[in-house]
Amino acid sequence: MSDENFSAEAPVTGQGRMDVAWGANTGDESPEHGQAATTAQSGEIFEQHYTPWTGQLNPRWMRNWSILRHHLLGIFRKGHRPWTMPTRIFILIAFIASLADAGMTLLSGLVGSSEFHALFGVSRDNLYGHVLGFFPRNVLYYPLVAALLVGGVISEDRQHGTSALYFSRPVSRFDYVGMKFLSVALIQALVVLITYVLYFLAEVVAYGRGWAWMVDVFPMFLSGFLAGMLLIFTYTSIGLSLSSVSTGRFFPGIGLLAIVFGTKTLASIVKNLFDREILYLISPYDCVAHVGQAIIGTQTTYDQYSWTYSLVALVAMNALALYVLASRVASMEVTRE
Repeated sequence: MSDENFSAEAPVTGQGRMDVAWGANTGDESPEHGQAATTAQSGEIFEQHYTPWTGQLNPRWMRNWSILRHHLLGIFRKGHRPWTMPTRIFILIAFIASLADAGMTLLSGLVGSSEFHALFGVSRDNLYGHVLGFFPRNVLYYPLVAALLVGGVISEDRQHGTSALYFSRPVSRFDYVGMKFLSVALIQALVVLITYVLYFLAEVVAYGRGWAWMVDVFPMFLSGFLAGMLLIFTYTSIGLSLSSVSTGRFFPGIGLLAIVFGTKTLASIVKNLFDREILYLISPYDCVAHVGQAIIGTQTTYDQYSWTYSLVALVAMNALALYVLASRVASMEVTRE
């Protein structure tokens, strides 16, 4: 292209001329060749106007419900969060296995044995065993379910940049954490609390309990329900705090199991060797069990200190876990990290 001269008096036509600083011709990178930079073809300059969207946003509850539904319905059908098949199978197995007490209660009603009912029927000791018993529920069912659920709830958002889809829309970080927390807690409640309610219904059906019996045992039923909620809340807060500091699925689940079983094992070793129960205060399960025993009213298995110490330790654990969770979510940007 030949060189052109533009004077200051040239009219403004709305077209611009761009000079290429470095062309693609051979020798442009060598100043000694003396070849001038090529001139790009002139192009039109357009003025762009961005019109803000003036439509009506969905209400806050609907946006939160979409997050909650995305996680909950993924357990039962496709089109939502893709929970893995091993997770779904284990939740189903844990749900059926947690109904063992209900099945044995129905069987005791059919057999008509009082001794059999004393082992599996509704009582304070059996309620504690159904919700907070270490074997098999808190060594085989509940911690493993929590570990499978919290594995990628927040960590995968960091890994794949899904947080950009949440925070680029009118979803606050409080709502984001709240719906994630509620999703994991509700799925655990399906295994812990729904089976607990079915256990009571099995007692009513097997022995034909009337309204007087149900009113009489309702405080005991409510205390066991609160103990189950405390267990779910603790496992969820610790698990999600671990998920918020990770970018993978493996670490949060293994970390939760290591905390629950590791602290329980360490405290048991110290108890057997030195006859000291003080390390039970660092065990989430033992703190929940001790407080749960006080709530249900059954005989305590921790004799060297009051249940209020376990309550303080439990509050401190959950507060620390929620602080880590909140601070990590607050640092999440609307970009892929």
